[in-house]
Amino acid sequence: MNLARAFAESASKHAGRTALFYGEEEISYGTLLKQTCAVARALSGEFGVTPGDRVALWLKNRPEFIPAWMGVQLAGGVVVPINNFLKPDEVLHMVEDSDARVLITDSSMAEPVAKLTAARPQLRVWTVENLASASGAVSPGEPSLPARAQEDLAVLIYTSGTTGRPKGAMLSHGNLLHNIESCRQVLEAVPHDRFVVLLPLFHSFMMTVGMLLPLLTGGSMVLIRSLHPPKNILAEILQRRATLLPAVPQFFRTLAHAGLPPDCPLRVCVSGGAPLPLEILNEFNARMPIPLIEGYGLSEASPVVSLNPLRGPWKAGSIGVPIPDVEVTVQDDDGRMLGDGETGEICVRGGNVMLGYWNKPEETAASIRNGWLLTGDIGHRASDGYFHITDRKKDMLLVNGINVYPREIEEVLYKFPGVKEAAVIGVPDARRGEQPLAFVVAMDGVTLQEKAIQAFVRERLADYKVPRRVNFMTALPRNATGKVLKTALRATAAESTTQE
Repeated sequence: MNLARAFAESASKHAGRTALFYGEEEISYGTLLKQTCAVARALSGEFGVTPGDRVALWLKNRPEFIPAWMGVQLAGGVVVPINNFLKPDEVLHMVEDSDARVLITDSSMAEPVAKLTAARPQLRVWTVENLASASGAVSPGEPSLPARAQEDLAVLIYTSGTTGRPKGAMLSHGNLLHNIESCRQVLEAVPHDRFVVLLPLFHSFMMTVGMLLPLLTGGSMVLIRSLHPPKNILAEILQRRATLLPAVPQFFRTLAHAGLPPDCPLRVCVSGGAPLPLEILNEFNARMPIPLIEGYGLSEASPVVSLNPLRGPWKAGSIGVPIPDVEVTVQDDDGRMLGDGETGEICVRGGNVMLGYWNKPEETAASIRNGWLLTGDIGHRASDGYFHITDRKKDMLLVNGINVYPREIEEVLYKFPGVKEAAVIGVPDARRGEQPLAFVVAMDGVTLQEKAIQAFVRERLADYKVPRRVNFMTALPRNATGKVLKTALRATAAESTTQE
C-alpha cells in the first residue's frame, strides 16, 4: 500500500461525494482524482519525474494544492512542501538540499519564484493554473499506480534545526499511513465528517489531520478562503456543517469570543502545533458547548503523537495519552526509562517515526536512539498515564505553531553593520503564541536603530521571524565559559513586561 493507491481507492469508492468545499465551490472525489491524474501525467511526461524524484510545492492554501500533492505521489515522486511565508533565499536552501527537479506553484508567487529560479536555473516550474487544460486531456478510468512500497520515501518536510539550517525529515508512505490510521481511530473519523482547514497545508499537522485523514477516510475538507475577519470562518463552518476543527491555540481564543450558535455542527476541536495555554483552554470551556482537546506531535513523527481522549477525561495542561500503536516514554540523557513524575526527555516509538534526516546521518543518529525518537521536549508522565511537557530542550520558539530557531535570526542580526553581539529569545504573545525578542549590543561608538534592524531582518527572513522588539544592552549576560545566559535574558524580558 502507498498513499497514491490509498487515495485512488478512496476516491473511486466515494466518486460522487464532495471531497472539498471552497467558498461556493464543491469538488467531488471523482473530479479530484481526475485532476490528480492530470498533475501526475504532466510531471511524468513533460517534466520526466520518475519514482523517488523530489518535487517541491510552494503554494498557498487553494483547491489545487490537493491534486498537486497527490499528483506527485501518483507520479511516484516525493513531495517537498515549502512554507509559503519564506523568502526565496530560505527556499533555495531546501530546493538545493533536496535536489528538487520541479517546483509546483501558482501565478501569485511569480516574483519570488523568479528570484528562486534565477539562483537555480535548472529548477523547472509548473503552475497550477495549467491544471484546467491538463485535466481536459485526462480520460476517465483507473489511474496507473506507482510501484511504491510502504518503506519508500513519500514526503521530505523541512524542520528547523538548532543550527538554524532546516533539515529534511524523511517520512515514508508507511509512516503517514500509520499516523492516519491512528488518528482515524482516536478521532473516530467517518465519511460524513467534514474537517475545517484554515491552517497552511504545508504544515505537517494540517497535511495529516486536515488533508490526508479526511481524504483517505471518505470525509470532506472545508478549505477556508479567508481568515479575516474571523466571523467568515464561523460562517463557513456553519454553512458547510463542519464537524472537526483542528487549529493552533490562538484561534480557539478568537472562536471563544465569537461564540457558537446552539445548532453548531462541530463535535470536537483539536488544538495542536503549539502548547495550549491554560488561560485559553479555560476561556474556551467556559464559553463553548463542545470539547477542545489538546494533542502533541512533531514533523518527525508524521506528526501526531498523543491526544487527550475524545470521550475524556480531558486533563488541562496535559498533552494526553499516546495515540493507538504509538509508544511514548520519558528518558534521561543515557536512555534510561524514568518513572512516573520524573522529568526527562519525551521519546516516541512507532510506525509513524521518520526514516531519518535527509543526507544527515549524524543528525539522524543523534535523534533516534535504540528506535526511540528523541523529541527535544522535556516533561513527565503522571501516575494516571497522561503526559505533560514542561520545557524545551532545544532552544526553539513557536510562532503561530511554526518552529522558529533563535540561532537563524541571530545569524542575520550579526550581519547588520555595527552589531557586536546578538541573542534572541521567545516571549509569550496572546495572538501568536510566542514572538521573537532580540537583545543587541552595538560596537563602540555606533548608534543602532530598532526599526532599521527589523527592516534588515525582514528583507532576509520570513516576517514572523522578525523580532517584535529589539532591546539594546551594553553587554550580553554570559557564564564562565562565555555562553550567553538566555535564562537571564528571559528574566529581563519578563521584568520589562511586568513594568509595562
